[in-house]
Amino acid sequence: MQRPPRQSDGYKGYDDLARAYEEGRDYSVICIERPGSRVAIIGPHGGKIERGTSDVAKAIAADDFHLYLLEGIRKSGNYAALHLTSTRFDEPRCLLLLSVSDHVVTIHGCLGETPEVQIGGLDTDLKLRIRGELAKNHVNAVIAEGRFAARQQSNICNRGRSAIGVQLELSRGLRLSGNTEGVITAVRAALLG
Repeated sequence: MQRPPRQSDGYKGYDDLARAYEEGRDYSVICIERPGSRVAIIGPHGGKIERGTSDVAKAIAADDFHLYLLEGIRKSGNYAALHLTSTRFDEPRCLLLLSVSDHVVTIHGCLGETPEVQIGGLDTDLKLRIRGELAKNHVNAVIAEGRFAARQQSNICNRGRSAIGVQLELSRGLRLSGNTEGVITAVRAALLG
C-alpha cells in the first residue's frame, strides 16, 4: 500500500513552506549566534515535527555553539505540513548562521523502536569521533547508508563553510526513552575534544 503524499513532499524550498504556513502560528524559528563559535547545531525538524530533536539540539549547543531550530507548533499534523527535506532546507537565517560555521551537526528523528543513532554526512573525521564517543557512552550507533547517509552537497548538514558536516538520525525509541544524555555528552565531547 502506497502512503498518501504529504503536503511537504512538494516543497521546493523554504519559500514554499512560508507561503503555506505562518511563522509564529504554525512554526517558530530560533536562531542563536554564539560569538567565537565555529560550530552550528541545527534542528531543522524541531518541536512537534520530529519530537525530541529540539531538546537534544539545545542541550548539545548549550552556551558553546550556534543553535538553529525550526519548530512545529501546530496542534497536529506538523510532520506532514512542515517537514522540509534536508536537501531542500534553505531557510535564510539558517543559511546565514552556516556561513559563519566551519562545523555543522544536524539533529533529526527517524522511525525505529531500537534506541540507536544513524550517523551521516560528508565530515568523515567528525562522524568517526562522534561514533567513538557514542560507544563510550553506551549508545548504539552506525554509520548510515541509504537514505540517511546525507552525502548530497545540498543537504543542510553539508552547507557550512567547510562544505562537510554530520547528520544524526535519532531513532524514535531513543528520543522518546528520555535517555538522550549519552548522545548529548558524546556529541559535545567530540566537538570540544
